[in-house]
Amino acid sequence: MARHLYTKDEVRQMVKDEDIRFLRVMFTDLLGTIKSVDLPVSQLDKLMDNKIMFDGSSIDGFVRIEESDMYLYPDMSTWLVFPWGADHGKVARVICSVHMTDGTPFSGDPRNNLKRVIKEMQKMGFNSFNIGPEPEFFLFKTDDNGNPTTKVNDSENYFDMEPADIGEDCRRDIVLALEKMGFDVEAAHHEVAPGQHEVDFKYSNALEAADNIQTFKLVVKTIAKKYGLHATFMPKPLSGINGSGMHLNMSLFTQDGKNAFYDENDKNQLSETAYHFLGGLMKHARSYTAIVNPIVNSYKRLVPGYEAPVYVAWSTSNRSPLVRIPNDRGMGTRLELRSADPAANPYLAIAAVLKAGLDGLRNNLPPVHNVDENIYDMTVKERKNKGIVNLPDTLHSALKDLADDEVIKSSMGEHLYQSFEEAKTREYDAYRAHVSDWERQRYMEQY
Repeated sequence: MARHLYTKDEVRQMVKDEDIRFLRVMFTDLLGTIKSVDLPVSQLDKLMDNKIMFDGSSIDGFVRIEESDMYLYPDMSTWLVFPWGADHGKVARVICSVHMTDGTPFSGDPRNNLKRVIKEMQKMGFNSFNIGPEPEFFLFKTDDNGNPTTKVNDSENYFDMEPADIGEDCRRDIVLALEKMGFDVEAAHHEVAPGQHEVDFKYSNALEAADNIQTFKLVVKTIAKKYGLHATFMPKPLSGINGSGMHLNMSLFTQDGKNAFYDENDKNQLSETAYHFLGGLMKHARSYTAIVNPIVNSYKRLVPGYEAPVYVAWSTSNRSPLVRIPNDRGMGTRLELRSADPAANPYLAIAAVLKAGLDGLRNNLPPVHNVDENIYDMTVKERKNKGIVNLPDTLHSALKDLADDEVIKSSMGEHLYQSFEEAKTREYDAYRAHVSDWERQRYMEQY
């Protein structure tokens, strides 16, 4: 979705023309949760003058109570009108960055952090880092009180086309809502698992892509609720079936608008830039896993047998490795990271993989572990002989790898890393102390 940085006069005119009565001012916390402040339209000028204040101490990973006053600076290129809620006047949305009282960008704001890493990329001579996300989600039925159940509303499979049911209708309305908001939707289809869906929208630059992912999640959940369904981006909500991923298709573009990953003279038609960027993705894979797979449940998806990658390898010809090189070349040349899931904070995830790739470029890292055969069919010895290592299998292991990698830690900055590490350690400790139904069913009688 192409963006236009609206002027104050343009915004005032749109408010008048479209009868906008409320403003939803959005930002994202450390954990990727969308936060919002709802304002009457009478506060529009105050918003555009960067004078909307909030209590930062109430937001996960932000600041202590004694330094809580913070400001929301709107990015007026993110202005859009929601295609619902017109009964009491329309609602417009704008995404903000968080600033301190002295006007400086807050380093604990994930969006500000991504901007910082993008500037680092630009200093290395690139114009943009484009991301095409493929977020998957499940639709579950709700009970009489509106609470989610574990019952899906269909029994379809990948690309199945059956007489329309409530899930198909819901997905259709999600697409229509996205298009009204300016998204360029490329595909929408049923995924492999019952109740699982995917909507793909056109790539955009890194910051825009992260904003789009957050907007997409909000739209999906809002439309699902209208159908009496609960949409979840939880990576593995049900045992025994595929989980939900969020593949990230990525490419670097030069100042003159060329795809820096393409070289028609190479046997794979990949440039040295692509190979070294890929080398960075390989070297730091175990470390950025904690960021692109950030919750305990993420690691229930990263197991053999359910299409999600488990091994650190890349290929131009099969879908089992961590990174796949799709067939498109020329302007469409890209790397597809297949491990990320939709629980990830998109601002942190994109910053992490960009930082990994830039480290590969700086140090001319080789793209090790090119594997064209199915890795899942290999023996442990065969994988070992090829130098193929596993991704971390728990959040705890992933956090340990992250702690040892200064490059990926620097993709977050000190404030965000410390807050992330503390929050995720608490999460894993709480999980480790919990006794599950599985354990009781397996051990109560046996022991």
